[in-house]
Amino acid sequence: MKKRKWPYWVGGILLALLLIGGGFAWYVWDKIHDTVGDMHEPLDRDQDPERQKEIKDIFKDKKSLNVLLLGVDERDGDKGRSDTMILMSLNPNTNSMKMLSIPRDTYVNIPGRGMDKINHAYAFGDVELSVQTVEEAFDLPVHFYGKVNMEGFEQGVDVLGGVNINNKMEFTQDGINFPVGEIHLNGEEALSYVRMRKSDPQGDMGRNERQRAVITAAMNEAASFTSITKVGDILEILGDNVNTDLQMKNIQNLFSNYLGTRANIETMQISGSGQIIGSIWYYIVPDSEFNRISTEIKAHMEAK
Repeated sequence: MKKRKWPYWVGGILLALLLIGGGFAWYVWDKIHDTVGDMHEPLDRDQDPERQKEIKDIFKDKKSLNVLLLGVDERDGDKGRSDTMILMSLNPNTNSMKMLSIPRDTYVNIPGRGMDKINHAYAFGDVELSVQTVEEAFDLPVHFYGKVNMEGFEQGVDVLGGVNINNKMEFTQDGINFPVGEIHLNGEEALSYVRMRKSDPQGDMGRNERQRAVITAAMNEAASFTSITKVGDILEILGDNVNTDLQMKNIQNLFSNYLGTRANIETMQISGSGQIIGSIWYYIVPDSEFNRISTEIKAHMEAK
């Protein structure tokens, strides 16, 4: 029996597809390298050889790590403040994540500045001081940071096709009505959704809960994103609006060994009370609450 000979044009099409696919893969890989280069903004501490060894050991042994996510409104000529502060603790051994929202008015000691609102640390000393303040306040290590310009957050949600949220309270913000139940949000709507707090009986705590919900939904959308035609758009938005001290090799490791932590996300809240000090409103958190959070996250990091 003779072997069937495929027409030359079939082989030509297959070869063309392979070349196109390989070319696209090379393009994406090249763009990722460029984007990570644009995003990479190391801190002064990253030059410390001991820290470099610590980070190398964390990824080598698949240890837990903590990432501080800062959402910042920055415009030309405006230093901005970190209106969103979320500490994420990722444990790849248990495939779980703790997500702690830090109220921006939390009264803490800012190194070199004294007692003040925690979000002022960014205005005083940028990311470096924000990281140091969170580490000291909660007695926890912050291994990496990610800073997101909120305008870029809006663009990113749009490129992903929006996010689905289960809204627990009806409200109107920026002329947009958000009914109770399952709702789909585009970028503009998502930004308004996470910014509202005045109409929320829980104030900043309710706002923080919505922030966590939108970030979780965006992570899930990004993980299942399949539109290769929009990869370039996503990378451009990231490069223009995100900064991090993660290097390319670290990001590759996160995708390889830590992506599963998003399957089990537990959110945490800080209990405290409002108090006016010198005519300024602060969120006062007792030492026992700081200790509780520190103990809980440390236990999560050590779990096997």
